[in-house]
Amino acid sequence: MPIFYRPTDGVAADVIPFYHDGKYHLFYLKDYRDREGRGEGTPWFQLVTEDFVTFEEWGEALARGARDDRDLYVFTGSVIAAEGGFHIFYTGHNHHRTAAGFPMEGVMHATSPDLRTWTKDADFWLEPPADYERDDWRDPFVFWNDEAGEYWMLLAARKTTGPSRNRGCVALAASPDLRSWTVREPFWAPDAYYTHECPDLFRIGDWWYLVYSTFSERCVTHYRMSRSLAGPWRAPANDTFDGRAYYAAKTAGDGPRRFVFGWLPTRGGEQDDGGWEWGGELVAHALIQQPDGTLIVRPPATVREAFTIAHPLTPQPILGAWHGLAADAVGRHSLLALGAMPEECLIEATVTVEPGTGAAGLVLRADDAGDRYYPVRLEPGAGRLVIDRWPRPGDQPFMVERPLAITPGEPVALRIIASGTNLVVYAGDVALSCRMYAPRAGALGLFVTEGAARFDAVRVLTR
Repeated sequence: MPIFYRPTDGVAADVIPFYHDGKYHLFYLKDYRDREGRGEGTPWFQLVTEDFVTFEEWGEALARGARDDRDLYVFTGSVIAAEGGFHIFYTGHNHHRTAAGFPMEGVMHATSPDLRTWTKDADFWLEPPADYERDDWRDPFVFWNDEAGEYWMLLAARKTTGPSRNRGCVALAASPDLRSWTVREPFWAPDAYYTHECPDLFRIGDWWYLVYSTFSERCVTHYRMSRSLAGPWRAPANDTFDGRAYYAAKTAGDGPRRFVFGWLPTRGGEQDDGGWEWGGELVAHALIQQPDGTLIVRPPATVREAFTIAHPLTPQPILGAWHGLAADAVGRHSLLALGAMPEECLIEATVTVEPGTGAAGLVLRADDAGDRYYPVRLEPGAGRLVIDRWPRPGDQPFMVERPLAITPGEPVALRIIASGTNLVVYAGDVALSCRMYAPRAGALGLFVTEGAARFDAVRVLTR
């Protein structure tokens, strides 16, 4: 099985993680992408894993409803152990019902004695009250609030007033027993986004973290932090876990450790210039709290440890002067080939750039002529990490990027996981995911542009 999970008969979208008894139960929205053959609607499926490398498929957890049902699309929600059993609160979505005057979506409920067999609660339905827009009321996140002595539910919602683009809020409902719910004033309403999809909340030490995803400014998962559930919720300097190609991420943990689970979207027509699509492969990042409370990401240790077989490297200078794995490329571009790159592998390197260097990094899947490849580029002057492609598809200037502070003379640790068309790059404290459709094979290399850089501890591992 590839390192990044994807069902064989479709794609995985929003992941609803739940940790119980030593295992992670990863519920996910499945899109068959075959409406003609499979019909319309989205069910929940379930995976169970201890290491994010091997997965036990438990099959369908929540079936989609019929065309006239409230939950033709079983959309995102949450799982909680409470009141003597397990509960799922989820979004029932059916856009066909709006023509008859019904809300497009609302909150629904299912129960289970064992996390495997789920029964929908036909009598439960929580729709938005009049002071919220009726067709945006989804992604319930339910938890027990010790301070208030009641259950709280956070929802992706929209107010009815203000500029359309700025009405998004995190709605709040409360319940003493998971049965009766009272909708209150919004939990958080920053007047900044169209909506806050897939809200998620957790605590580490003295800090609370609110996670949500947006698509009005850009498609990305953000987080905010606060000392109190009452706020204020402040944005750290780097408020995301990944880039454009990582969405609807939610978290779960076993106490000492916490992980964030999102999906790497496919692109239309399986082309590098195709539009980003809904759903793809599951990607998990490990979250690590810093002394100031901010969060950074790393690859999960179990994922790194799954790669154990050393792949041979055969350095061969192609352009410029190389001294081992260091290049003096002042006023030019230098390239060093390292040999064939496995289709699935973990690449590790430490890159140290000298002052004034334009860029340095790795080239992936380069052809023999050096005309086609994917560069993973550190740009000190721009303060960013870029995953690009050469030649560039269409007229887009780059594929994906994100800010990254790069200090000359200080090493930047790179860990790159490539598997099929999936690429996840960890550089320093950040992650950046992307797709690589063509070429699908080629050589691995190092490059330096307009300056000097050194590469240490370079190795390639397979499974």
